[in-house]
Amino acid sequence: MENKFVEKASNAVADKYRLAILLEIARKGSVSPSEVQELTGLSQPCVSHHVKILTESDLILSQKEGRSVNLRINKEKLGQLAQFFTLLSE
Repeated sequence: MENKFVEKASNAVADKYRLAILLEIARKGSVSPSEVQELTGLSQPCVSHHVKILTESDLILSQKEGRSVNLRINKEKLGQLAQFFTLLSE
């Protein structure tokens, strides 16, 4: 497990809006940026900023389909982060 990934991913989830985004994606399977905007009440540029941080940390995947974008959880990477925290609790 890469320390750099854990550091980046931990930093990404250390924000209430990004946590809310992750929870909403986990609940629905995938969401659009406009759904994130409705959920958080943030402006479009602010949503883009948070999505970019989550994407760059590899916790979510952004898939463009025509003119729309779908955001979904990167289960492999989120699993790696969960393993790290599990190691700390043993």
